[in-house]
Amino acid sequence: MSITMFGIPNCDTIKKAKKWLEAQGVDYQFHDYRKQGIDAAMVTTFCQALGWENVLNKRGTTYRQLSQEQKNSLNEHSVIPLLVEHSAMIKRPILLVNDQYHIGFKADQYSAIFS
Repeated sequence: MSITMFGIPNCDTIKKAKKWLEAQGVDYQFHDYRKQGIDAAMVTTFCQALGWENVLNKRGTTYRQLSQEQKNSLNEHSVIPLLVEHSAMIKRPILLVNDQYHIGFKADQYSAIFS
């Protein structure tokens, strides 16, 4: 089973997801956006698999700092360069399990993925 978690290590949700995976003995790779980078191709793949509205984290401070005009003009094309520039606006974690993408963390969701 090939498993990659994408995100930033100091995120509380990432920490919870990592802890859950480790407690279940699930072996995974962690892709740190800040250390390993992120590009338009990766973000485009996330958006195609999960929907750009789901990938965009509207609850974070980075999103809230955008102007109303920027928020209003977001669409599937304009959001990609913005997410590449501000990886903190990507909802976390994104999990890739055997070519299938999942977003966010809830224990019951992970139980279903790994059952």
